[in-house]
Amino acid sequence: MITLGIEGTAHTLGIGIVTEEKVLANIFDTLTTEKGGIHPKEAAEHHAKLLRPLLKKALQEAKVNIKDVDVIAFSQGPGLGPALRVVATAARALALRYNKPIVGVNHCIAHVEITKMFGIRDPVGLYVSGGNTQVLALEGGRYRVFGETLDIGIGNAIDTFAREVGLGFPGGPKIEKLAQKGEKYIELPYTVKGMDLSFSGILTEAVRKYKTGKYKLEDIAYSFQETAFAALIEVTERAVAHTGKEEVVLVGGVAANNRLREMLKTMSEERNIKFFVPPYDLCRDNGAMIAYNGLRMFKAGIRFSIEETIVKQKFRTDEMEVTW
Repeated sequence: MITLGIEGTAHTLGIGIVTEEKVLANIFDTLTTEKGGIHPKEAAEHHAKLLRPLLKKALQEAKVNIKDVDVIAFSQGPGLGPALRVVATAARALALRYNKPIVGVNHCIAHVEITKMFGIRDPVGLYVSGGNTQVLALEGGRYRVFGETLDIGIGNAIDTFAREVGLGFPGGPKIEKLAQKGEKYIELPYTVKGMDLSFSGILTEAVRKYKTGKYKLEDIAYSFQETAFAALIEVTERAVAHTGKEEVVLVGGVAANNRLREMLKTMSEERNIKFFVPPYDLCRDNGAMIAYNGLRMFKAGIRFSIEETIVKQKFRTDEMEVTW
């Protein structure tokens, strides 16, 4: 079977085409800004403008015709309402035009599910992106959130810090590069509340320290990463201990950060469990993960009517019963 997936929860529009064993195409385009964050209306306009050319490019790369596709999958949520609606409308139009079944996919679950294409079976997932930071695992037939941010996602925190110090968006790669030059650890707020996390405090204090002019930006970037990532590892390790699972996966845009990978790998080795990070194009927001999750859902007998494809801006991972 061949599935086409459309991702558009935030700043990235992605079109993916997959089989159960292989990614045939994974095309995306990301809206970037020098100042300020991503406005939902701008994201929607970006997606609407690029949907047709990206779809054409994906079909060409996969060497398939739209009529060869068996299932249309789309990111149903969570995400920015206007952006989600553009993607859902496009998916409905394709499904109706070509008489194809349609499946709505939870964006967060898809990030973890794509790792199963590589032989991962039942992991604890550390999902780190701009809008989301969650520790997920399958328990009792649903993906449970064992820990999550109480305010902003780690990616958002890093990007906001980068903008505040004049580095523009996206800031993650720039902060990582600066952190590699840091030599001195500066104490910043470390906030873990039970199994949940908070990054607004560390963001505020890091910006405040930078504005005093008393600290090197490299040292603040280094300290920001070390503190925030240590909190992420702590919560993930506790989830591993609680569930007894023997695999940990790192997914989401921030999975590109080599220091975070290194820290999670060290924790996994100390606990003698498997650690896995998908290729980066499958870590970031992408259409292939939506297509793959949609394919698994469809093969398990999950069906959607057009009326059931309404977008869910606050789509919780544990809302969906996992039967695939």
